[in-house]
This record gives sequence, structure tokens and C-alpha cells, in this order.
Amino acid sequence: MTNLVNRFVRCDSGATAIEYGLIASLIGVAIIGATQALGNQLNLTFNTVRDGIANK
Repeated sequence: MTNLVNRFVRCDSGATAIEYGLIASLIGVAIIGATQALGNQLNLTFNTVRDGIANK
């Protein structure tokens, strides 16, 4: 029984998987934020071009 408890305490494979999951989720949040910012900028650019064409 002691051997089983010692192996459980030393095992860190679950912690590694959790760390990879957290890193992947942070990367996902960063990608979503960058995509939203890029989308807003593209929308502004296309609206400016549309207004420029409409005023000619």
C-alpha cells in the first residue's frame, strides 16, 4: 500500500496534461482576441473605402 501511495505522489503526468491544456487555452484566447481586432480594423478600412467611392 505504501508503494502505491508513493507512486501516486511522484506521478506528475496529470499535471503536465493540465499545463498543456492551460497553454492551449491561453493561445486560443490570444488568437480570438487578435482575430476580433483584425476584423474590426478590416471593417473600418472597408467602410472608409466604401464611403470614398460613394462620394465620387
